[in-house]
Amino acid sequence: MSFAVPLASGKSEIFEALLKFMPDWVQITVLALAILALVVSWGFKLKRRIDHRRALRSGVPVPVPAQRSGADFLGQYASQPQAQAQPQRSGADYLGAYAPQQTRQDGTV
Repeated sequence: MSFAVPLASGKSEIFEALLKFMPDWVQITVLALAILALVVSWGFKLKRRIDHRRALRSGVPVPVPAQRSGADFLGQYASQPQAQAQPQRSGADYLGAYAPQQTRQDGTV
């Protein structure tokens, strides 16, 4: 009794199913383009690694990509930096007459 275990992933099975319905010359072209894309990506990765090593050996500072977040792209909606001279304000600052009274150490208001 043998159990059939698929050796290919789901993506490759879908890829093969799509290729079966195409003519041979399209199949060959698609496969060649996929292989070319893979080789080019390896080439760029290798070039980047070589450039990084050369920069380290020559003492040139290596540019590190900045960690970006969604706040970097908010434009006019991004929060503006607060001036350091202003004290930190809280909700009690806006209560007016309903705010608790500040007492000094000598007991006066």
